Amino acid sequence: MTPGVQGSSGVSRVDEPRLLIVGLGLIGGSLAAALRGAGFQGRIVGCDPNPDEIALGMQLGLIDDGGTELGDQVVDASLIVLAVPVLAMETVMRTLVEALPSAAANVVITDVGSTKATIRACAERVFGRVPTNMVLGHPIAGSEKSGVSAANPDLYRHHKVILTPEPDVEPEALRRVQALWGACGAEVLEMSVEHHDQVLARTSHLPHLLAFSLVDTLARQDDRLDIFRYAAGGFRDFTRIAGSDPVMWRDIFIANREAVLTSLDDFEAGLARLRKAVEHGDSDALIATFDRASHARHYFDTLLNKTTYQAEYHMQPQGKVTYRVHPGGQAQGRIRVPGDKSMSHRSIMLGALAEGVTDVKGFLEGEDSLATLQAFREMGVAIEGPHQGRVTIHGVGMQGLKAPSGPLYVGNSGTAMRLFAGLLAGQAFDSELTGDESLNKRPMARVADPLRLMGATIDTAEGGRPPLNIKGGAALKGIDYDMPMASAQVKSCLLLAGLYAEGETRVREPAPTRDHTERMLNGFGYTVSRKGDTCWLQGGGALTAGPIDVPSDISSATFFLVAAAITPGSDITLEHVGINPTRIGVINILKLMGADLALENQREVGGEPVADIRIRYAPLSGIDIPVDQVPLAIDEFPALFIAAANARGTTRLRGADELRVKESDRIQAMADGLAILGVEHTVVSDGIDIVGHGDEQTPSYGGGRIDSLGDHRIAMAFAIAALRAGDEIVIDDCANVATSFPDFIDLATRVGMSLAVEGVHD
Repeated sequence: MTPGVQGSSGVSRVDEPRLLIVGLGLIGGSLAAALRGAGFQGRIVGCDPNPDEIALGMQLGLIDDGGTELGDQVVDASLIVLAVPVLAMETVMRTLVEALPSAAANVVITDVGSTKATIRACAERVFGRVPTNMVLGHPIAGSEKSGVSAANPDLYRHHKVILTPEPDVEPEALRRVQALWGACGAEVLEMSVEHHDQVLARTSHLPHLLAFSLVDTLARQDDRLDIFRYAAGGFRDFTRIAGSDPVMWRDIFIANREAVLTSLDDFEAGLARLRKAVEHGDSDALIATFDRASHARHYFDTLLNKTTYQAEYHMQPQGKVTYRVHPGGQAQGRIRVPGDKSMSHRSIMLGALAEGVTDVKGFLEGEDSLATLQAFREMGVAIEGPHQGRVTIHGVGMQGLKAPSGPLYVGNSGTAMRLFAGLLAGQAFDSELTGDESLNKRPMARVADPLRLMGATIDTAEGGRPPLNIKGGAALKGIDYDMPMASAQVKSCLLLAGLYAEGETRVREPAPTRDHTERMLNGFGYTVSRKGDTCWLQGGGALTAGPIDVPSDISSATFFLVAAAITPGSDITLEHVGINPTRIGVINILKLMGADLALENQREVGGEPVADIRIRYAPLSGIDIPVDQVPLAIDEFPALFIAAANARGTTRLRGADELRVKESDRIQAMADGLAILGVEHTVVSDGIDIVGHGDEQTPSYGGGRIDSLGDHRIAMAFAIAALRAGDEIVIDDCANVATSFPDFIDLATRVGMSLAVEGVHD
């Protein structure tokens, strides 16, 4: 059995003619109550040294029969659950081994103890080995109450039960124990004995130890009455567990001594760091610890529950989300879309590496950017926020990052993974980069290969895909690199690695790509030079912190630009949008198609040009999209395909190979959706031809059900398509819209679209 965790679908039906529960306390009594509630048809008997507990269990209808002598109750038992204290387990097992011949021939034994190594050792001493019909287990549920009178039929519902079976366990025995707990409504998992004891020592045993200690310490103070009288809810919540059974926890701490001591050592080291920070008034160290802990509490919950991290901040939809968009509607108003995702990522990265404090305004509080925040917190950077788009980063300098305790998870963000690869290649510590299921299918060789040329040691999964394992301490050297394909992510990756490289790092791009990294590095006082198609920097410099005002994301603005461009009578102004020359392909293309688009209030903020963009409806015409504009609009093409479907004539796109390896194959995904709507088109390897039938008097196409394939831009593109549809458009798998555009639904409704959200699971 590996130390990892394996889930089990389990079986909810329990076919046991005689179930024996040894130890009729809270855990054993609640098991009986849960089985009764689930309609268990077999006979439940109990064994407990206290005859009053047996009598009460029968009075409550939890057990059919029982007694104080184990040998009497084992007769014909098909499943035996040992629910006694850990330190009593060996005595019970010695009695059990003598009585087992009278049990059913196919008897299965399991337990509920919280220290599995101790119980396994008991079984080995008593039976000579762990019997193949014994499945060790531990329900992660409990209460400060004790005794059968506290039995709760819902105690295990939606809680985890961890099984730690031996490698030679009988499969049928394992299945029956899984079924037992599945019938109680529990989630049944498997892990090794050793891993279980280490994890539980940290997550259960240590908190109980601390709660007992804290309450005992305060209870011995002179003013203890006032301490407890005026204690707030947080104190009561934390110390509630100090009301648990002292004898049981004494046994647990002794039985799991080594793992508890190890976790206590780690905690005492952390407490010593906090004491030192308080003693010296070290504000950065305190905020780093508190903020990292606060956000980790949300972050890891969402990873385990497979919900959105960002939903913890904004109450965003979780689970399977479907958009139902009614045809027609308006496109009117003045709005501001969220901050630019590319710049939000980079502001955190460079702010973390800078000397001093960086204040960021307009930060995009989407899933991808929040994952970047969390990754730097895990590398020891103190980060305050985000709160209403504001983030404060306490930079640690170029050499100040610390080794994370585990893999850095970047969610669905290809930008974060590729930029992190360059940044981490220059660190002294080993690191691992991983992402969600979608990101882990995307190619990373185009950053791994040139980084290896610089001297980095990077291992990838099959096909050059994540996770990326990066060996620390590499002596990087600058290189001259001609990118085979235009990519701002690859360019940025190599420039970030170049910060740590000896000599000069030069990158030539075959076509212009967004230059946010170069501009922001210069803004942080690190010189990046450019001549023609080549940019370069010298390694070994330093970054100086400064304020950043993130412009609104032109990729997010694009959906509303297209909405106005295709809808008769429309008039939308998008405020404070970044119009970086390397990002304005969508503006140039829409103008070439005949859009009535004007840039107003143009200005520069933090080295980045911004403007308010006003766009009003005007008939669009199909065009051959200039190849030099393709890299400048690579993320905006899903929306531009909708513009093409509403233009008069054919729009042709070529040179867009990169669209094939985004969150989905966006060329094919859009083509499939256009086909459902009835839009004529032809797909080619690096592009598409779209035949538009724009006529402001009639709908441009029909409706239908679209699969967005979990790609946020596909989902939003077909949502705006409904403005000119003849029937409603239903779009499945839209939850990922929250990763890049948390306010899309609200803004779409505000400008006049009729969009309903279905299938949300909170």
